[in-house]
Amino acid sequence: MMYDLKAVRKEFPILERTIYKKYPLVYLDNGATTQKPRQVVEAMTEEYYNVNANVHRGVHFLSQQATDLHEAARETVRRFLNARSANEILFTRGTTESINLVAQCFCQAFMQEGDEVIVSEMEHHANIVSWQLVRQRMGIRLRVIPITDEGTLDMQAYEALFNERTRIVSVTHVSNVLGTVNPVAELVRIAHAHNVPILVDAAQSVPHMAVDVQALDCDFLAFSGHKIYGPTGIGVLYGKESWLDRMPPYMGGGEMIKNVSFEHTTFNALPYKFEAGTPDYVASTGLAQALDFVTSLGMDNILAHEQELTRYAMEQMQTIEGMRIYGPHDVNIHDAVISFQVGQIHHLDMGTLLDRLGIAVRTGHHCAEPLIRRLGVEGTCRASFALYNTKDEVDALVAGIKRVQQMFQH
Repeated sequence: MMYDLKAVRKEFPILERTIYKKYPLVYLDNGATTQKPRQVVEAMTEEYYNVNANVHRGVHFLSQQATDLHEAARETVRRFLNARSANEILFTRGTTESINLVAQCFCQAFMQEGDEVIVSEMEHHANIVSWQLVRQRMGIRLRVIPITDEGTLDMQAYEALFNERTRIVSVTHVSNVLGTVNPVAELVRIAHAHNVPILVDAAQSVPHMAVDVQALDCDFLAFSGHKIYGPTGIGVLYGKESWLDRMPPYMGGGEMIKNVSFEHTTFNALPYKFEAGTPDYVASTGLAQALDFVTSLGMDNILAHEQELTRYAMEQMQTIEGMRIYGPHDVNIHDAVISFQVGQIHHLDMGTLLDRLGIAVRTGHHCAEPLIRRLGVEGTCRASFALYNTKDEVDALVAGIKRVQQMFQH
């Protein structure tokens, strides 16, 4: 049963804003960050007012209570992803830090000069530059899965990239530009057939669909709290214990140690070995609330709503003269992101003028410059949908694009 959209929207006060004192807000920049429901903000406020104390190291009441909330949040994440153990759930600052952690620690433990990592042509910069930094230091190689003209991965080319120097695959679940939903289970199967682990960038998938790490059998998976209705500055790295146990720590400091002397340090057990310093224990509470919120609506219901919205938007937008939509046109493999251009109108002009009508979209290369170059453009406009968006907002977007078109015809 689908959720009550009107009731859900009331949980997000910002959606009632008026822009430029004239237009109701139409927020279609959810791929960059999502808005936050009341229960997330209220839970964080409650903790700051009544439970605030540093976690894990205190014997007093508030520290114990804050620690319980923080570790309960870890269990919420474990349950949400269906991880085998809470030891496999690391709190980070977001997807970017999670990917950097794997790139640095995995390469230090398991890679040598000349070893290779496979990425794809549709990766976010976080999943490119992280590996390039290691390449500069260690001399590893990046191998790139090409995409087809339809905006899907060339799976035959992917399999051909494996050789005796391949050490890890790192690939996005959903493209933040094309909306392409990659066949992650098949990517994992092929990698494992070559005895190679795989990291999944799930920043653009976890907010929109159920993700089960045991069913996928991925070795690592990363996502960001702020893209799934949670606070900024917190994210998650899931990693199989068998890998995390053998990887060195990412940073040194408090929390990640058992004993320290000037001669020798022994490291803490998982997951704390990778969580140096004071964590954002209030943000972890906010993230848990966000996951509870989407779980209460049902991830299958969210997916169904957003697929219907994406299908409707693509149909309506294709009636606009000069409209070019990038990525697959099959909504079954096209997530809630639509990148587009209209005629000869520059994407920045389109985004700026839509903003003056109260419509928030994103413009530019979307931190995916290699992909944008592959598309043969300088940038695109991107409308990205969330569980609270409506068909009326899609209609407003289409009307707004047509109005911008008219401005350029005079």
